Amino acid sequence: MKTLMCVVVFLAMAAGPASATTEEFEEKVTHHMVANGDVNLHCVSLGEGPVVLMLHGFPDYWYTWREQMESLAVDFQVVAMDLRGYNRSDRPKGLQNYAMPILISDVVAVIREFSEDPVVLVGHDWGGAIAWNVAMFRPEVVERLIICNLPHPRGMGRELRNNAQQQENSAYARNFQKEDAHQQLTAEGLAGWVTDEAARPKYVEAFQRSDFEAMLNYYKVNYPRSTSGSSDASSPPINYPPVRCPVLMIHGLDDQALLASGLNDTWEWLEKDLTLVTVPGAGHFVQQDAADMVTRSMEMWLHR
Repeated sequence: MKTLMCVVVFLAMAAGPASATTEEFEEKVTHHMVANGDVNLHCVSLGEGPVVLMLHGFPDYWYTWREQMESLAVDFQVVAMDLRGYNRSDRPKGLQNYAMPILISDVVAVIREFSEDPVVLVGHDWGGAIAWNVAMFRPEVVERLIICNLPHPRGMGRELRNNAQQQENSAYARNFQKEDAHQQLTAEGLAGWVTDEAARPKYVEAFQRSDFEAMLNYYKVNYPRSTSGSSDASSPPINYPPVRCPVLMIHGLDDQALLASGLNDTWEWLEKDLTLVTVPGAGHFVQQDAADMVTRSMEMWLHR
């Protein structure tokens, strides 16, 4: 692993396309609306070639991938979507509209809109959870999988059952599962993690367009409610099939919400190769905390 890390750090320092300003970047992307039944999903795209589809997490929106999109668009058509409930995507009411099978169907609809072939699927946080599930339950649409700071669901379930520190650090998620939790949220507060001063106002605007209750429905429906590892205390744990495609995982080791111990044994649940890049000094939002390193790691892996 030390050798791999040295290579990745070198690539992160290598020269790449100059980053555009916030305004310049937004002028480059093309906006799309993709229908999945009655729900319209907002996406942006940049570049041409094989499709790379990127899924954000909580609290975030498509713009989180701006650094990676610019570089990857040299060789790929990079598509980043707003998950349902967020920013310019529709925000249907009702817990049932945020169950994992529905979220999987959103991603499949977007994939089918942009590509007849399997795609590279990238996910962070809740986007990572959805990406894992798409790869497991709809393997025909995923050629390769990139996950940022989200352990495999089996690893996450194990840590919530057995790791007292992870249980303690997941208290925020339990609070999010309370009925009126969304009433405690504000757009400004949700954007508090954004360190890019130019980007923070855009996040506030995006969250003002979003539905806080919808955001928390992801936790209420899909996040384990008990140490059994099930999202519903009365339901048995999900029987996850193995992931059939190659996987790249990138994990900021300072993430306190999702501890790195959840990465252990990931290889047991995959049929293909796993590349793991751990990033000291980067937190939960690794794609922004260590943007260059994440971008170069993705490029290296995709072009290997």
